[in-house]
Amino acid sequence: MLPAGKVLAFAAQGERRCLGVWRAARRIVCPYGAGIDGASAKDQCARCAQLDRSRSVAADTMADDPRPYGVYLAYFGPGLLKVGITAVERGPSRLVEQGAVAYAWLGRGPLMAARRAEALLGSALAVPDRFGKAPKRAARGALPPVPERAAELAQLHGAARRLPGWPETLQPVEFACTDHTELFGLDRIPGEVAELGGMTSGTEIVGEVLTGVGPDVYLRLAGAGSADEASKAGVASSAGGASDAGGVVAVMDARLLSGWVLGAAVGRVTTAPVRAGVSGAGEREGEEKGRQEGLF
Repeated sequence: MLPAGKVLAFAAQGERRCLGVWRAARRIVCPYGAGIDGASAKDQCARCAQLDRSRSVAADTMADDPRPYGVYLAYFGPGLLKVGITAVERGPSRLVEQGAVAYAWLGRGPLMAARRAEALLGSALAVPDRFGKAPKRAARGALPPVPERAAELAQLHGAARRLPGWPETLQPVEFACTDHTELFGLDRIPGEVAELGGMTSGTEIVGEVLTGVGPDVYLRLAGAGSADEASKAGVASSAGGASDAGGVVAVMDARLLSGWVLGAAVGRVTTAPVRAGVSGAGEREGEEKGRQEGLF
């Protein structure tokens, strides 16, 4: 658990290793002992990832899944609404994992009916089924009031339900908006936030947790409250994002920690690369566009 106010001080040790494959609710160790890129959010080697997708709803290689599925509309910021599906038994877990600011259920039914509804919204209303992390992060610093978020979701929900071709076996769900402001502590995220980059062996991260949104953890970095201290900590002085309490605020993708052995930090400043945050809703240059962040 990473509650607000918790102080972190850890270092990456050794080599980042593939975490293997999940099967029957347990993890099977990577048989290749493969090392993986410290800057990638993926925690599997190519061969384990391929095995995972051989039996995956996300990859459409599990069409015989008998579980009921829910179709949802997720809100990440103004104009950032997506459609997705998740197993009903998982409840809202998938929305929390994605860092959805708000969401509403659209329908429930068999897997293939849910898939058809998802495709229908994409073709008829141009509703995407994914967003990269850059636009989602950029939107969190300047979110409109809760009623405006709910109204944008309600408008899309109504338009979706009026579409011809709605799958007969998909049961419609009345509109009800769930907002995650309190759950994520969105009011603790400043308007400007730097970004922590990938880790290498020996990299240290030292800071205080402000909040967490999906895989993103927002930290006030120790020893980075001024241009001089930021330079010592590897922080560009133009990164900005300093809070009233001092210290550069940076967001860390917690998925970058998967596969590392974490030990105690020996220093008192963050040595991971820190760069100016994304401004606007565009993708960072070089980031994979349209990359699926994982489903279900």
